[in-house]
Amino acid sequence: MGVGLSEIQHARRAISPWVRRTPAVYSQSLSRKTGADVYLKLETTHDTGAFKIRGATNKILSLSDKEKARGVVAVSTGNHGRAVALAARRLSVKATVCLSELVPANKRKAIEDLGARLHVSGRSQDEAEIAAKALMDSEGLVPVHPFDDPKVIAGQGTIGLELLEDLNTVDCLLVGLSGGGLAGGIGLALKSASSATRIVGISMKRGPAMIRSIEADKPVPVDEESSLADSLGGGIGIDNKYTFELVKQHVDEFYLLDERQIADGMVHLYREERVIAEGGGAVPVSAIVHEVVSGLKGTVVCVISGNNVDMDVFTRIINGTYPFES
Repeated sequence: MGVGLSEIQHARRAISPWVRRTPAVYSQSLSRKTGADVYLKLETTHDTGAFKIRGATNKILSLSDKEKARGVVAVSTGNHGRAVALAARRLSVKATVCLSELVPANKRKAIEDLGARLHVSGRSQDEAEIAAKALMDSEGLVPVHPFDDPKVIAGQGTIGLELLEDLNTVDCLLVGLSGGGLAGGIGLALKSASSATRIVGISMKRGPAMIRSIEADKPVPVDEESSLADSLGGGIGIDNKYTFELVKQHVDEFYLLDERQIADGMVHLYREERVIAEGGGAVPVSAIVHEVVSGLKGTVVCVISGNNVDMDVFTRIINGTYPFES
């Protein structure tokens, strides 16, 4: 089973009672800088502070009663785990979330606070994946993949439908790129309306798994490193079934940012837009602030994908201290 526009439309109907519709807010500062009409799609306004609640909710809703009774397990860099925990609690399903030791403490606590069982293992998402598979075998838990699942991709793609309803047309979308569920899902939705829409995927220089895989023309492993854009970390899976091809088909351009560029995007959002964003959520704005992406015109959307940043780290960034050197 793949994913197409009809699956995204079905997801929109399924999740609407559970998931908030997020605003697309006009940015005067970024519009002045680019000469385009720039909007911020504020996925930060979800109850979990990030877009992942869309895909997680759509996936769990699609499970049979027997599958729900078994419980679900997720592997996450933080935001997906929090989304699975909340969606599962709302739907009365038990949830287990497997994380690596690189996931920040604030994201671990947020998952636990939502009632999920936490399992921390290893120094990479791949190692956390091994732990999750062991739990699937031993306890019969049902996996909720963070990106490489048609139901999850369709859930994330509902962002594209909202943008088309609110803005009528989108000439260019700037979006953080990790496993590809977000960029691929929105790209599919927008290009179904207009193949001319420009989709720009942005990641960090520290372990950009999807971009390295695109360069190699096949899924490849990467070393995971600490980054302000921790939510963009992790591999795409050597046996990736959906998002690698989806990104190849629908994302037109790829860019990498260093840590200071990412931090500057976070600062700009805070000082100019009064928006708190984590590093992975700020990368579209970082790319505009540093003029990494050229030729922006018409209606441009930056997806601000999440705000789940450690506030002590955030305060240091706002005060000009960079946690990681590029």
